[in-house]
Amino acid sequence: MTPDRRTLLADAALDVLTDEGIRGLTHRAVDRRAALPPGTTSAYFRTRAALLTALVTRLVQLDQAELQATAERLPPLRTVEDVVYGILQLTRQRLTGEGRRRSLARYACAVESVRDPELRKILVPHENAGRRAVRSFLAAHAVPDVDNRTHTLLTCIDGLVFDRLVSGGDVPREAVEGLVAAALRPGRSPSPPSGSPARGQQGKTTPSTDEL
Repeated sequence: MTPDRRTLLADAALDVLTDEGIRGLTHRAVDRRAALPPGTTSAYFRTRAALLTALVTRLVQLDQAELQATAERLPPLRTVEDVVYGILQLTRQRLTGEGRRRSLARYACAVESVRDPELRKILVPHENAGRRAVRSFLAAHAVPDVDNRTHTLLTCIDGLVFDRLVSGGDVPREAVEGLVAAALRPGRSPSPPSGSPARGQQGKTTPSTDEL
């Protein structure tokens, strides 16, 4: 199915952001990338803020679709090996091909969201099959504070992806194994800093770029 004009422009904006950086994201650059007449992008998205919001919304949509498809392909998470394998599959997707391009765009947007509450709201971690699977795995192992440990594990994985995006190479299996082992460790998980919001308050946490 041919995408509608707004989706086509949002995809073009994603490509511009990935290839030229946040400073290169202009209405004219998106027109050129989409091979549309000058002024087309501004007719649909009057301001740069509106264009960036459309871009981020599309980015989250693509990420969520990828995560859903990945979760459906993987076996149920019953063992530590299952979890490690699933996470490694996701990190490889995030570091190669179109997944790598979306990762570059995601981190650029995360920085922009620090000064833009609307973008921050769109980028907060979303509920999806992958996140539910990790949470269910931890709950089945009777760890305390399951929501916080799920968030911490996936945020740490996100950090590993960022490190490899900058420095190159794959996320090491032993690093993922160590993080999963830490998530399963008995005892209380570290408490959030004093005054910080609870992890479960969607839309009120600092956005993680990892949406597993």
